[in-house]
This record gives sequence, C-alpha cells and structure tokens, in this order.
Amino acid sequence: MCGIIGIFDFSDQSRMRVRALDMASTIRHRGPDWSGIYADEHAILAHERLSIVDVEHGAQPLVDSGTGNVLCVNGEIYNHEALRAKLKKPHSWKTKSDCEIILYLYDEYGPKCVEMLSGIFAFILYDKKRGSYFVARDHMGVEPLYMGWDKEGAVHIASEMKALDQYCDEFKEFQPGHYYDSRQKELIRWYDRRWMHAVPRGRASPKRLRYELESAVRRQMMSDVPYGVLISGGLDSSIIAAIAAKYSRRRVETKDKEEAWWPRLHSFSVGLENSPDAKFAKKVAEHIGTVHHELIFTLQEGLDAIRDVIYHLETFDTTTVRAATPMYLMARKIKSMGIKMVLSGEGSDEVFGGYLYFHMAPDAKEFHEELVRKLSMLSKYDCLRANKATAAFGLETRVPFLDKEFLDYVMGIDPEQKMCKGSKMEKGILREAFQGLLPEEIVWRQKEQFSDGVGYGWIDTLKKHAEEHITDEMMAVAATRFPVSTPNSKEQYYYRLIFDELFKSRAAAATVPVGPSIACSTPTAIRWSKEFAGMADPSGRAVANVHLDGLKKKNT
Repeated sequence: MCGIIGIFDFSDQSRMRVRALDMASTIRHRGPDWSGIYADEHAILAHERLSIVDVEHGAQPLVDSGTGNVLCVNGEIYNHEALRAKLKKPHSWKTKSDCEIILYLYDEYGPKCVEMLSGIFAFILYDKKRGSYFVARDHMGVEPLYMGWDKEGAVHIASEMKALDQYCDEFKEFQPGHYYDSRQKELIRWYDRRWMHAVPRGRASPKRLRYELESAVRRQMMSDVPYGVLISGGLDSSIIAAIAAKYSRRRVETKDKEEAWWPRLHSFSVGLENSPDAKFAKKVAEHIGTVHHELIFTLQEGLDAIRDVIYHLETFDTTTVRAATPMYLMARKIKSMGIKMVLSGEGSDEVFGGYLYFHMAPDAKEFHEELVRKLSMLSKYDCLRANKATAAFGLETRVPFLDKEFLDYVMGIDPEQKMCKGSKMEKGILREAFQGLLPEEIVWRQKEQFSDGVGYGWIDTLKKHAEEHITDEMMAVAATRFPVSTPNSKEQYYYRLIFDELFKSRAAAATVPVGPSIACSTPTAIRWSKEFAGMADPSGRAVANVHLDGLKKKNT
C-alpha cells in the first residue's frame, strides 16, 4: 500500500514539481514511511511509501540504470521471485523489493508484462528513451487509481481522487484490468477472461477449491513486517484467518526462509457492544489460536467519524459508508499496534453468490451474469472500502478471494453448483470445502453484511440521523440540487452534502455510481423479486424470507 503521483505532457517543470509535491501530500496517509520524487522536462513521478517488502532498500521511484526508465508502484507483486526466471538478460538490481521486477519485465516484454504479474497493483512507468509513459491497474481494481487532465491538457495520475480535485477540470477512475500506453493514446483491457462473456461449465472439486484458496492465502502472506487477520465471525474472513494461522505456524516451526516476523498471529474484529459478529469472531480466534483484539465502538463515535470516512473513501454510496466506518475505526487501532498489513475475506460473495438476494436468482445463467456484474463494480464498492478505509492509517489490506489465480479457477465453475435455491445455504461449495477447519456453527453461519454484523443499531442510527438532517422538501428537489449522481435516499443525500463540501470538482460526484440496490444487488438483479418493489435499503436484512432477522418478518 503506497501512494503514487504522475504528471505528464506539461510545459513548466518547476511549477509542476511543486504541484506534484502538493498532490503527494494529500495521499501521504497511504505511505507514511518515506517520500520520493523524480522530475525532468517530460515527466514527474512522486511516491509515498508504506514499506512492506525490503523495508530498508525499497524506496521509490525506482530507476533502471540500463534504460533510464522510472517506476512508481502502489501494491504487491506476489510472484516477483518466480518472474526473475522469465528475464532473458542480466539487470542491475537495486533492491529486493517485489516491485522492481516490473522495470525489467517492461524492458523485455513491453505492455505484455502486466499479464505476467500476480498481485494487486497500480503503477506508472516513464519510458525515458521513448519519451512515453505506461500506466496499469490490477485485474479487479483492488488498488485505486485515477486519471485527470488540467486546463492546459497536462495528464495527471493519482492513487486517490483528492489529489486531482483541485488541479484537474476532468478526472475519472482508471479502469481495473486496463493499461494506458501514451504512444497509443487509448485504454487497453489486458485482463479478459472467457467467464466474463460466457457461462462456464467447469466442475467444482472441494479438494481443488481448498487447495487453490490456501495457495492464494499463502502467496499473499508475503511480508517483511508484522501482519494480522481480520475476523468478522462470518464464513469468509474466518476461512482466510484459519488458513493464515495454519501457514503462519508452519513458517515459524520450519525456520525456513519464510520465517514469520512475529511468532504469534494477531486477529482483529470490530462492533458495537453485543454485536452479532463479536461473539463469533472470538470463537474463531480461540479455535485457530490467534491473539485476538476486539474493538468496541459507540454509536456516537461512529457518527463522529462519518465526515473523515467520506473524505478518505471518496464516495457517498450508502452501503460503503455504513460498512467503512467501523473498518476505519478498527484500522487505526491495528496500526497503533505496529501492524502494517492484514488479510481480509472481501470478494467471496462476488465469486460464490453469497449475498442473500442470490437465493432469488431465476436460473444459473442470470446467477453467473450477476456475479460478473458484481465483480466488475468491486473497485467502486468493496475494494474501494477495504483499501481506502485502512489506507487512511497506512495499513494495507489484502484480499485472497480476489487473487488472480484463484479467480481463474473459481469463476470457471458451473454456476449451477454455486446456486442457493430455496432454503439451501448460500456458498455451499465453499462451506463443504472447508468442513473441519472451523467449528460447524461458523462454517454454516448465515451471511451478514459487514454493516449489519457490527450491530443492527448502527444502521438504524444512521437512518435516524439522516432523517433529522434531511427533510422531505430537500428530497423533492434532489435532482435539481444534484443533477449528477442524484442521491436516492435521505441517508445518501446526507452523505452527498458532506461529499460536496470536501470535493469541489463536478467530476468528483461522477465517479460515484448511483442506482437502486436491495441487499447489495445491482440494479439489474432487482427484477428477480417482486418483494423488492418499493424498497430502497441495501441492508441484507431486506431479504425478509431468507435472513433470520429480516427487516420484515415472514408471512407478513
């Protein structure tokens, strides 16, 4: 987790260098460990570093002494050691950083180097000899990236929108799974899979599924600093934590080159007093043997943090703000303990159909197409939340369920095997694959959205708070007040007011998707159920005939 800045196609180097430094200062929370900058008459690259791998020598921007190319990276390249074997000629290595490999892969393979990377990343590479630049983002958009243009046409690249807001008249999200080569002057999609265009027919194997996910977790445990795991007490985070605990112990016991920095794995959970998640998280921690830390926050502490959360997340989406606030509070506590990286269960619901509304999918084809829609929007929702809520305090979140190699396997499974028809429990194939690793009550616990699981009083309080600040008259003219990305509820209207106070450019609001959503569905999936008609709450409890504590009781 770092912060990157790039400015190109400008005329005044001295002025743009000052601008780059100012932009970098707005995202220093992402990389509080060191700052670096490169500048010449054609390019300026700035970097705010969070040191995870090669803490002593991995400062950026990195420069290839052979070609003069310059690189800034935000992210982690898990297969960097294996990729060294792909190099055809010797290179003058400056660090043991996982990111330096990108310089030499680009030198030998050009833009195709992006497809070779296994990891989460957003990077800017200045090709000094050609006078061009190359920008790329990981397959799912786990790491954020934005691109903008000022009145003079200078191109600006930044990890977060706030760095562009005061300088660019136009900016937008840099699309996940794409790269931009300034010589071609177009965005090219590099991550393209068959499952994105057709319904897969692969057969699921519990043994293979378990192997692929364990491999993903083990890859993502790459770290030279203390790391931890997030446990909500639900299935997904519990599986990731249990796998991490298994391999963390092995790394200590074998005393090999992968020896863990800390001999004990620490876990973290967050919630209101007596929240649904808290007791289950504690049971998981006791079962897998982690040193567990539970953060209890109050409703007032949550309300007080809303403005800061919206500033860091750069969104006014209702579900995202609801879920990010407890995560934001927890991240500060985690970082205070000296931990720089955590593993999380994000992404499981998008690949297995874990949201409760998936019970209503009419057939396997629509089930799969909704998975693809959900995955394509993760960079605007769950990935945005997981990344920016923790990056606010210089903490990196990794997401093994969205590992590129794991996705290649799991998204190739016939969706018929993922479906949860009738009373069948969602994510059945995942639960079956990890039978025995966790207590049965965890393996078969029903889905809770994070904003529900931290305590139902949290959402109810947010709704009440919005009702006190936003009138019916204000909602009646919402489309006039906010013609771009018009808020569709009082709660979202309240968040939008704060957002517009923080971000002045009209381009800012356009980066936030707005549309009807029930229980985190896409607008398309709302037509699956007549029950959704007239409803407007994204809480999982909106699925009344599936959720045990539905907002509406069964048969009413």
